[in-house]
Amino acid sequence: MVTRTEAAAATRRALVHAASELLDEGGPESVTLRAVGARAGVSRGAPYGHFDNKEGLLAELAIDAWNTVADGAEQLRADDRAGPRARLESALLMLIGVARRQPHLYALMFSTPASSPEAVAASGRLQNQFLAIVADLVGPGDAPRYGALLMSSAHGIAGLELSGHLAKDAWTVDGDELVGMLVGAIEAVVPPQRMRVDPRREADPEGWAPSDSNRRPAD
Repeated sequence: MVTRTEAAAATRRALVHAASELLDEGGPESVTLRAVGARAGVSRGAPYGHFDNKEGLLAELAIDAWNTVADGAEQLRADDRAGPRARLESALLMLIGVARRQPHLYALMFSTPASSPEAVAASGRLQNQFLAIVADLVGPGDAPRYGALLMSSAHGIAGLELSGHLAKDAWTVDGDELVGMLVGAIEAVVPPQRMRVDPRREADPEGWAPSDSNRRPAD
């Protein structure tokens, strides 16, 4: 038998899912509590029992998006099959991928008021995971400034792609290649002693070998 708490949680999930669909289809203007309730198939008053207003519902979508990307970044960092450079490129492309697949959601992520404690916590969680991935390549001391450079660059790439101003026939390069160039340029100027030592190398210095994705070409 479904409890009242379980039923309420299921209704909230249905409302959030419906709001996500409406956002993808028509942007924030299409997301109203009445439209969300109709799409979710619940009573007209149900959305108002879970969200004070449209802004609260949109904030929840943004928070969910931040947490989803943070989960992905956490999984990336735990993947020991790829080297630091490959993990960093994947993390940046993961964020850009949100803009490519769900441009309205991506815009919402960066327009949610920073005064929301939940939004601050969710975006901060991603920031911490991202900086840890950056630190694996450049060292913890330089991670914040390189992280800021990379995050702002990724945001710029996403914006140019969405606006149509990053056409490969005009620039002879696409977003994925730009990410590779950025990370490669940073890797090239970071002194090797600042890079985080892979724990597998510490455990077995002679038997350890970096993955192909993290191996620099010979000069």
